[in-house]
Amino acid sequence: MKSSFLKFAILGTLLPFVSCSARKESVKANSDNFPKLSLEAHRGGRGLYPEGSIAAMKNAIDIEKVTTLEMDCHITKDRKVIVFHDDYLNPQFVLKPNGAEISEKDKPLKVYNMLYRDLIKYDIGSKFYKAFPQQKKQVTRIAKLSDLIDSTEAYAQHKRNAPMFYNIEVKSKDGKDGILHPRVEEFVDLIIQVITDKKIATRTIIQSFDSRAIKYLHKAYPQIRVSYLIDGDERKNVQQTITELGFTPYIISPQYKTVTNDYIKQCHKAGIKVIPWTVNTKEEIEQLKTMKVDGIISDYPNLF
Repeated sequence: MKSSFLKFAILGTLLPFVSCSARKESVKANSDNFPKLSLEAHRGGRGLYPEGSIAAMKNAIDIEKVTTLEMDCHITKDRKVIVFHDDYLNPQFVLKPNGAEISEKDKPLKVYNMLYRDLIKYDIGSKFYKAFPQQKKQVTRIAKLSDLIDSTEAYAQHKRNAPMFYNIEVKSKDGKDGILHPRVEEFVDLIIQVITDKKIATRTIIQSFDSRAIKYLHKAYPQIRVSYLIDGDERKNVQQTITELGFTPYIISPQYKTVTNDYIKQCHKAGIKVIPWTVNTKEEIEQLKTMKVDGIISDYPNLF
């Protein structure tokens, strides 16, 4: 009981400072320095390198047309923000610390239940990944968001004339607070703390399928640009989406097969950018460009 109370007290003391610190960057964040066409390496470009890895992000930086590094974040048991997409360690591409495969008989390894010091022992890059046969194979560890940003910022400074943008997804789900992740508010606060500490808030989009995360971001950190992710089953028009959220998001990011010229026009009329996901053929990428989307997310950034 004392431990829980202390943790709550510390968090309650910290978060106002997080919010205040982040708001200091609001002037720059609100000036539209966003790329005219945001070409985004999905999970760093998982078609080419192990997903969400520092190596993938560096490879994306090496691809001249890429403007933005896209990634997903989860929270560990010890409240570290990590760059990883799945709720569980995925047997399709994750190996145990001893190099063995995770079998169907093994207990599911939930990321939120694991300490980072244990999580980092797993290899997410050596196993052949059937879905992405071109992916370069190498021993790869799950990175903390803070470490990944340090690496990409240093690498981009060496390789680029201008810094990279970031598109970071809050991997929260309605009804899963305390099961797959902390409360959505804490989840968001922890990510904002990192991007604020690393001074990249003005170059960062925070995205989520979870409307709770988007709404909380807008309320607590109005200077942070948000992207509302929409899956392929969503049938609301743009105005219905705005009404549901209670504000106009900076970006709407729909599944690319649902994007129409009319939908793009609706978004642009409302002042919203359209950045579809996940587009993995050259032909479809070029088609979306002609439709005047504002960005494209792809597993194969070499196709841009």
